[in-house]
Amino acid sequence: MRPVPTKDGRPTLATVAAAAGVSVATVSKVLNGRSDVAPATRGLVQELLEQFDYAGRPADAVRRAVPATRPTVELVYAGELNAYSTEVLQGLLDAGQEMDVAVVVSMRRHGQRRSGSGRPSAWASELAAAGRRAVITVVDELTSSDLTALSRAGLPLVVIDPVNLPHVDVTSVGSTNFTGGLSATQHLLDLGHRRIAYLGGPATSACNQARMHGYRAAMDAAGLPVLPEYVRYGGFLHEDGLVQGGVLLDLPERPTAVFAGSDETAVGVLEAARARGLRIPDDLSVVGFDDTELARLSSPALTTVRQPLQEMGKVAMRTAMRLAADEEVESHHVELATELVVRQSTAPAPAVLRAHLASSGG
Repeated sequence: MRPVPTKDGRPTLATVAAAAGVSVATVSKVLNGRSDVAPATRGLVQELLEQFDYAGRPADAVRRAVPATRPTVELVYAGELNAYSTEVLQGLLDAGQEMDVAVVVSMRRHGQRRSGSGRPSAWASELAAAGRRAVITVVDELTSSDLTALSRAGLPLVVIDPVNLPHVDVTSVGSTNFTGGLSATQHLLDLGHRRIAYLGGPATSACNQARMHGYRAAMDAAGLPVLPEYVRYGGFLHEDGLVQGGVLLDLPERPTAVFAGSDETAVGVLEAARARGLRIPDDLSVVGFDDTELARLSSPALTTVRQPLQEMGKVAMRTAMRLAADEEVESHHVELATELVVRQSTAPAPAVLRAHLASSGG
């Protein structure tokens, strides 16, 4: 049974209630997350809300129903907190404190259903009913259904380092990933490396593609081929660096340098190299990306491309609150500048170093 729509085409609470055999008040309690509803009844109502694709009340009505408190933003992480996301979180919290905005953190793994009610429309309605003013996601895989549901619920969205951009109007905050990839690879080229590998994140990730294109551009400008076996993908995690880095280092002609798409991946490469008796940076140079605390604490300290992660969090918060206030933003996509930070994990290529020692009588 489909609900009888309103004049604007949306299903009504009354028809959802009729289909469930409960009162309109009970459906309203489920939508507003009230606890005084029996689990079986709640499950039935949520199932029907999903079936009817009920998007909830208009955002203004929802906000009027919520007591006046500090504005609240929902921060959604795709996966577990790590060094990268902790830096972003610090920036968001700092900006929230400055603006007197509360931050609620939720997490989900890629592909996981967003809530007990499952469908994007129910997820967005629950956030709106709970009084959220905006949603910020970090490295999340968004679908068109997600965007539609958030829009219908009147919740502006800001994405930090988007995995994909399913719509041109998605507001996002990132960094100059292409320039970062270019500068990391150029640094290795300047040290005399010619066999340079790239170990990135998910192949479809927007930030990963930009970093890889920067790597390829530097190699092309130097007139060097990019060997297919020298380009590997993972998930920006330590385990990816350990496993995929091991694959690179076990090649018959292994690379003399690896540009990794994250600090966490780069540290995994360092471990894979040590397990094979390679010295860093004498036998292998490694460059990371992010400049998290992990880069500064690794041994040796990691040469990396610095993303202004805390500033990215602050910009995302300010942008989200401007959108929540129906203010115009200058750009739907903001890119903050990256910077190469040279530490102890990179050195001249082994052949260059041997030639230098021979010429100096070392």
